[in-house]
This record gives sequence, structure tokens and C-alpha cells, in this order.
Amino acid sequence: MADTLGRPLHDLRISVTDRCNFRCGYCMPKEVFDKQHAFLPHAELLSFEEITRLASVFVACGVEKLRITGGEPTLRRGLETLIAMLAALRTPDGREMDLTLTTNGSTLVKKAAALKAAGLRRLTVSLDGLDDAVFQRMNDVGFPVADVLAGIQAAQAAGLAPIKVNMVVQRGVNDDQILPMARHFRGSGVVLRFIEYMDVGATNGWRMDQVLPSAEVLRRLQAEFPLTPLSQSAPGETAERWAYSDGGGEVGFISSVTQAFCGDCNRARLSTEGRLYTCLFATRGHDLRALLRGAAPASDAELAGAIAGVWQGRSDRYSQLRGSGQATPAGERRVEMHYIGG
Repeated sequence: MADTLGRPLHDLRISVTDRCNFRCGYCMPKEVFDKQHAFLPHAELLSFEEITRLASVFVACGVEKLRITGGEPTLRRGLETLIAMLAALRTPDGREMDLTLTTNGSTLVKKAAALKAAGLRRLTVSLDGLDDAVFQRMNDVGFPVADVLAGIQAAQAAGLAPIKVNMVVQRGVNDDQILPMARHFRGSGVVLRFIEYMDVGATNGWRMDQVLPSAEVLRRLQAEFPLTPLSQSAPGETAERWAYSDGGGEVGFISSVTQAFCGDCNRARLSTEGRLYTCLFATRGHDLRALLRGAAPASDAELAGAIAGVWQGRSDRYSQLRGSGQATPAGERRVEMHYIGG
């Protein structure tokens, strides 16, 4: 099943909560998402059974990779139960799903072993610096970096591998952490990935002058560590991969701003309350929950038809059009990242 640009549906990112215990400025700035902010009531969230049913239909439509996101997904009570339900899914030819999760790492010390036991295969941790002052300023809730590092160690001990660590790089904010992060994770088995600061949503005050191009990050790294380019690990992979020439592992660069990868994007996103989004920078979603909960609930075949209709009509390529005036329709706001995952 391909969209209007010939891109297949391969990955599904499932947001299980719109809540987070961090207030990172590039995602959920505290001045917007304060104590008065109204998050979704529990009744509006998809149940685990609804998520699993939709995921099974997406798998029948070609999805082979499921990523659990948020908000902070480990805040969803009983998440291990959902992981076990999703881990039981199989592709039409009987293969296990590539089941992974993105987290800020704040709860991994307590949850890593249980997530692995439930069937989670691997995970990605968001970490934007090693200096505690820098990190606490970025998460804006005073959470210590040592606790995230302990969570990563707990995940490694539990066998969740390979672990990826995503660092969003903002010029003048945390770009002095590039080399310390590389030194720390080099040789650890953890894959460090540098992400260009993106204009997701409408509340993060994004400015182009805060974007540090991946090419500059690469230059800084190569000044200390010889690097060798690697081939793409999978179709639609967002990261450009480089290996340390001495065998110390690899790093990745996700360059949505300076090197748009819309051309082979194969990811769909399911929001916390069941809306299907076909782009991280989308302005509107398609309501699948209404099909599940309607007076005459849709059959799996009808759900598959709805998903196919959305995907086959997909033409999103926001990052390629950024700056052209064509990317976002006038008067429409892009969906916030905490609502559909990164």
C-alpha cells in the first residue's frame, strides 16, 4: 500500500498519553503547558484493547514496526500490559513485530525489566546533555541527568538493545554538550543520534538561527574522532549513520531541517485519542476512534479500508516545502509533538 508519492506504509507510532513529567522548551514549554493546561481525560484515550485492535489492522496493511510514544509513555498506567498485547501481534507471514519505545528515561530504573519481560525489544531515550545544569535547564523541572543515565544502565542490564539516545541540538542552548555526549556513549553499545531542532507544533518559539546543521555537528565530531559513513539500516530510516573508525560504535544524524527525508518517509502516527496523522508536521488528523466506538462499530475490513484511504491519499512533504510558504495552509496550526510523539 503506497501513498501518492509511492511511499509504503511501514511504521506506526502510537502515542499512549499526552502527559509528560518534563517541560522541554522544544516540545512542551512550561509557559504553555502549565498547571492549568487541560490534558485529555482518561475516557477519551484509546483503551489498550482499542490500540491493539487498530495496531493489528495496521499490521495487516503492511506495518512491521510499532513505536510507543507520548508524551512520556511510561506515565500511562499498566503500560506493560499493552506491550504484552502488542508483542503478540504477527505480520501476515508470521514474523514478530519490531516493537520499541521512546522515553525520557525518567522511570527506567523502575520499569526497564518489566518492559523487557512484557515483550519490548528495544528503546530510545531522549537526553539533551550530560552537564546537569544544562540538562535541568532544558527539561525545566529540575530532573537530574544522573537519574536518566541510571535508567539507561538499567535498560542495558535488562537486555533492551540496541539502545539509542536522541539529543536535540539547539545552537547556543546545548551545543556545547555534543562532544561530552559523544565521549560518554562512545564504546558503550549505545547509539547516539543528534537531531536538528525542528519547528514542530506552534508553541516552541522555533527560530532557524537556533538550528545547528548536522553537517556542523559532524565537523565537530570529526575534529576529535575519525568517522566513516555507513549505509542506511532500513528503508525509510531517518538517521544518516556514521561509525567510529576505530570500532567504538556509531552515531546518527537526523536532519529534518537541512536535509529533508520526506522522499521515503513511511511512518504513520496514531494520537492518544485515536486520530491518524500522516506527518509529524500535520495540521489535522483522521478520527479512527469514532469508527471503533460508533453506534455500529466498524469491522476490521472497514477499518483497513479507512486507513488505506487515508494513506493512499497522502502527499505530505512538509520538510521539503519548509520556507516555501506552501508547507502549512494559512490559518492552520500544526499538531503539537507531545500529542503524537516525535
